[in-house]
Amino acid sequence: MRLPLLLTALLLASAASAQPVPRPEHPQPQFQRPEWISLNGPWQFAFDDQDEGLAAGWHLSGKPFSRNITVPFCFESRLSGIADTSFHPVVWYRRQFQVPDAWKGRRVLLHFGAVDYQATVWVNGQVAGGHEGGNTPFRFDITGLLKPGANTVVVRVWDPPEDRAIPRGKQFWEPKSRSIFYTRTTGIWQSVWLEAAGDSWLEFVRIHPHLDGTVTFHGRVARPQPGLSLRVSIRSGDQVVAAGEGSLADGRYVDAAAFVRNPRLWTLERPNLYDVTFELRRDGKTLDTVNSYFGFREVSIENGRFCLNHRPIYLKFLLDQGYWPDSLLTPPSDEAIQYDIRMAKEMGFNGVRKHQKVEDPRFLYWADRMGFLVSGEMANAYLYDEQYVLRFTREWVEAVERDINHPSLVMWAPLNESWGVPDLRDPRQQAHLRTLYHLTKSLDPTRPVIDNEGWEHVDTTDLYAVHDYAANHDALYARWAKVEPKPGAQLPPNGRPYAAPGHVYNGAPLYLSEFGGIAYIPPDAKVPEGSWGYAGVEKTPEDALKRLAGLYDAIAKLPFIGICYTQITDVEQEVNGLMTYDRKPKFDPKAIKALNDRLR
Repeated sequence: MRLPLLLTALLLASAASAQPVPRPEHPQPQFQRPEWISLNGPWQFAFDDQDEGLAAGWHLSGKPFSRNITVPFCFESRLSGIADTSFHPVVWYRRQFQVPDAWKGRRVLLHFGAVDYQATVWVNGQVAGGHEGGNTPFRFDITGLLKPGANTVVVRVWDPPEDRAIPRGKQFWEPKSRSIFYTRTTGIWQSVWLEAAGDSWLEFVRIHPHLDGTVTFHGRVARPQPGLSLRVSIRSGDQVVAAGEGSLADGRYVDAAAFVRNPRLWTLERPNLYDVTFELRRDGKTLDTVNSYFGFREVSIENGRFCLNHRPIYLKFLLDQGYWPDSLLTPPSDEAIQYDIRMAKEMGFNGVRKHQKVEDPRFLYWADRMGFLVSGEMANAYLYDEQYVLRFTREWVEAVERDINHPSLVMWAPLNESWGVPDLRDPRQQAHLRTLYHLTKSLDPTRPVIDNEGWEHVDTTDLYAVHDYAANHDALYARWAKVEPKPGAQLPPNGRPYAAPGHVYNGAPLYLSEFGGIAYIPPDAKVPEGSWGYAGVEKTPEDALKRLAGLYDAIAKLPFIGICYTQITDVEQEVNGLMTYDRKPKFDPKAIKALNDRLR
């Protein structure tokens, strides 16, 4: 996917030879075409601190840029080859590529996994298009801009580092990381690739499986034409187990359905997946082919419990910021993703709350394959105005559409701790919370939605997420022991009230979605400047585990349906991870698992 260097060299060699070579690490495993070429690797790169590039025609000139960068790593990261963490709000990229002769007569799509924040793209000096939003994918049909032989793509990115009305998550708006905020990500930070598609092609397919074996498919078509149909073929291993076909309706949409007899369900213990191939057809010919997969599973809240396939499970989540020391927000490799999931499972956790980040699709792919739950969250802004609402809402819709088919993703949480809505006495900001809840439900009625992760809930939330960094057993137990999860119950305030002004607790299941934060720095670890933890720093692993065990003892007696411990790893100056920033466990994983095994 990213590195090692050998893989990068192979990808570059493939692009140079203009031959599409099948590779297992497609950037979007749930929507991949058989013919594709990675554009990851070396690109020309330039800072444009005076913002003169447009006027000077950098998108037209063939003059080399002053630097090189390794895509998809942002220039702030070490793996980019630049590692400059200072402010550079405008940056440029350029590289050449060739389109295989075998793609002649096909549409050529240029994909970007994510570019932070606003991107303009040219191909051979002509505008291919633009995109605003640093967390979500976009693509352009560049067929009409191509020429024989070498082609040139140029990208200009604008990312104002101090604009707090931009959905930025944990990226700090000051020059140096501090407190809970970390190094920024500017520009391309997820994969770039080309795909060959048909004259009409699929933009998106919503997969909706049911436990009885029925599956419905709803697809959106680009460049629709009369007579199109969608054929689906479902496989378990090498065996075709179901098929279906539907026709074009309502101008640009295609629907189909299929039935799998005695489906194998997706569970934590057995994360069974089914492969599916979509063929967009016309007059007996296949115009576009896309490969995907799905799992038969349902999530629900029943009798006050969180249920997977109608069986109650206790959520045992870790807060996961999704940062790596050498690559920041970009996973350095598939192996790094698998390691984090595997270590979390070894410690007895069954999922992560991806915090303030729309994670790389490769992470969700491995969560799907490894049987690991994920709470989907958006990177938040920190100021409320009309422009913020437009920016955030548009990008959240794109994030939900991108990830909606992943069986591992079991809930949505667009906002955290009133970030972006800092004054909920304002009726507009309360309306924004409700709107995001209902908007998410209108896009996906199959998953629980949390309106405001942590506190100041309005009346619309399916789980009542609460954050409590009580330092020990006695403090946590005393605060929650008398609370009954019934509408109107009094919840103990913790910095901010758990209900927004004018509202009371709605009786939804209580979910302790942040707690712990016990810091410990191993003696052989580098102590970062400004290091801190939510609940103080312990001197020995025994002291840290003792305090953690006390918190778990309290939780086992309290009316929570799940927990989320802060956090899986240290991140820069924040040292409350169960592992160091470079992924070395601080404690015996078996000791952590024994604590989690108490919660049922």
